[in-house]
Amino acid sequence: MVSEIPAPIVHKTLIRKPRSEVFRLMATGQGIDRWFTTDMLLEEHAGGRIEFRWEDWGPDRYTGSSSGTVLEYIQDERFVFTWWEDAPTTITIEFADDEEGCIVTVNEHGYQDDPTGWERCLECATGWGEALTLLKFHAEYGLVYEGPPDA
Repeated sequence: MVSEIPAPIVHKTLIRKPRSEVFRLMATGQGIDRWFTTDMLLEEHAGGRIEFRWEDWGPDRYTGSSSGTVLEYIQDERFVFTWWEDAPTTITIEFADDEEGCIVTVNEHGYQDDPTGWERCLECATGWGEALTLLKFHAEYGLVYEGPPDA
């Protein structure tokens, strides 16, 4: 039996928008598609399916998907799901009011303590930081990452 990496991935950011608006951008398929994914599937209830989909994303023009299950869905407060079908991890996203807007906290745990687990953990540790930055820039300024120019 493979043990888990003991420390979770944790990222937190302040977004200067109301919590309900930030929740819609981060915890609905339509919202996430506005700034991060392509044709995202998100069934907004516990037990629902979730599938992040990307097409020509980033400088490597990544096309692919990652699926999981929604574990908890509390409007404007908390969104919990799994992904990595072969070795699932659990992602908890919490939304809290702040005098300046909304604090979004992402916590991911459950990576296996093996070479594949560490590779995925490092990839997602940077990925969640990038995702929250993109979310902040979109929510506050309307910016959307459009990828590298065509060669």
